[in-house]
Amino acid sequence: MVSHLFETLPLGKLTLPNRLVMAPMTRSRARDGLQTPLAAEYYAQRAGAGLIITEGTQPCVIGQGYIDTPGLHTPEQAEAWRRVTDAVHEKQGRIFVQLMHSGRIGHPSLYPDGALPLAPSAIASGGRMYTPQGMLDHPTPREMGLDDIARAVEDHIAAAKYAMDAGFDGVELHGANGYLIHQFLADNTNRRTDAYGGSVDNRIRFAVEVAQAVGDAIGPERVGIRLSPGNTTNGIEESDPAPLYEALIRALAPLNLAYVHLMEFGSREVTELIRREWPGVLILNPHATPEETSVTPESAEAVLDKGLCDAVSLGSLWLANPDLPARIRAGGPFNAPDPDTFYGGDHRGYTDYPALDD
Repeated sequence: MVSHLFETLPLGKLTLPNRLVMAPMTRSRARDGLQTPLAAEYYAQRAGAGLIITEGTQPCVIGQGYIDTPGLHTPEQAEAWRRVTDAVHEKQGRIFVQLMHSGRIGHPSLYPDGALPLAPSAIASGGRMYTPQGMLDHPTPREMGLDDIARAVEDHIAAAKYAMDAGFDGVELHGANGYLIHQFLADNTNRRTDAYGGSVDNRIRFAVEVAQAVGDAIGPERVGIRLSPGNTTNGIEESDPAPLYEALIRALAPLNLAYVHLMEFGSREVTELIRREWPGVLILNPHATPEETSVTPESAEAVLDKGLCDAVSLGSLWLANPDLPARIRAGGPFNAPDPDTFYGGDHRGYTDYPALDD
């Protein structure tokens, strides 16, 4: 019997050859916002994925959250990414870029003239970040005005158009893990009293506007969105995730997006709710309990067997095993990832993980 992991899957205008998705993973190896030839090698090594979703990529200068992350808001950045997409497509792979506006998870040291990061409300994360000056506290962000919100929507549109210029098959909107879209959704980071805050309908407004605008610009079949209900990363607290995400999924459903990418955070009930409400492709990064820190081939197979999703995203397994589908078919062995090389550095822990036939 053929594993469900190796069944094909229609996704927009694509047909994925398997249901093993490479999850987005920040690697902090860009230079001055530009992807490098080493990144082209890294992603091309993993072109056997049903779909690659790239590391978080800022759609504007003020959207950058970490040092040495790539951007997609200039022609030069699009051209640098083109080397990556060409390399992946030469290996018959498929690749979406994740657009990640970090919101309050940023620092003035990253921005011209020391500008403050932007957020729905002027509430600091309480966290810290690595900067060229060492570890520094996230500052209290500047609350976005309506013109800032409109600009953020336009920045996502422009970045999505650059993604098409760069040869991507589509874009994923990062609405998870405590970044800007998630900050609008969560009631502890969104204390606004206007049309973008307060009620559930108001708090989902920004996410829906971005998804619709980007879909209108490049085609909804080229747009996915990542969500993480109940995730407390980056100081997020959601007092009642179920009705929030039920309303969001119902509002997104008519847009005919390519997929919803769900990062589970110990809330299987919300996963089941979203599965019932979402009419399209659901990609799941399964974590049935908060203690579950990684996805195994067995847990990936299990959620597909249960019908909880249509494809499964994996992170560290893809990081350390460029030929992951072949290794799963063979029953292993699997390379162990080296956490010391996750962020920054050179080829070590990036492009030098061996394949089975090495």
